[in-house]
Amino acid sequence: MNDFFIAVYNGLINTTRIEAIAVIMGIVSVWYSRKENILVFPTGIINTTLYIYLSYKGHLLGEASVNLYYTIMSIYGWYWWSRKKEDQVTNALEITNSNTKLRLQQVLVFMVFYGILFFVLEFLKNNFAPDAIPWADALASASAYTAMWLMAKKKVESWIWWIITNITSIPLYFIKGYAFTSFQFIVLLILAISGWIAWNKKAKPIH
Repeated sequence: MNDFFIAVYNGLINTTRIEAIAVIMGIVSVWYSRKENILVFPTGIINTTLYIYLSYKGHLLGEASVNLYYTIMSIYGWYWWSRKKEDQVTNALEITNSNTKLRLQQVLVFMVFYGILFFVLEFLKNNFAPDAIPWADALASASAYTAMWLMAKKKVESWIWWIITNITSIPLYFIKGYAFTSFQFIVLLILAISGWIAWNKKAKPIH
């Protein structure tokens, strides 16, 4: 146990400025999403663009791809979250729970992304990136793809997929030497659970 805390301490000391900024922006972004504040997107874009570089550097190619996807979906979500109803006051997009059809769709989306990412990452591991961890990288990435898609739609279930992503990412980034990022995912896990509770209370009934 002492070795673990020593490794965490040493990792935090060796954190680069880029990783530190990315972590801070990531936590701030999730805090804003919990509050249903549109600033989730500009802060998130800073976080994801920095993590494209960090993930690629750490041979987390699935995570690099998911951060690119985050960036694109953040622009998409920024647009939809900023839209207003005809009264120009009320948000056009409201927090809702998924119906049965959408729940089945999100599981299917996750399975498709996981399958594609796993086989691509396995190929890259055997040919270009021997330090890759295909099954874990694919799990964290596929759940994140699903979560971001649902977040853009303001679906409560997005938080469940974020919880899966965070749990998987804590050991994944620690193993790769990104201790501060690993710590970030512990904070994000707590915020995701809190966000799930908060959005459940705000969710509009399914029609």
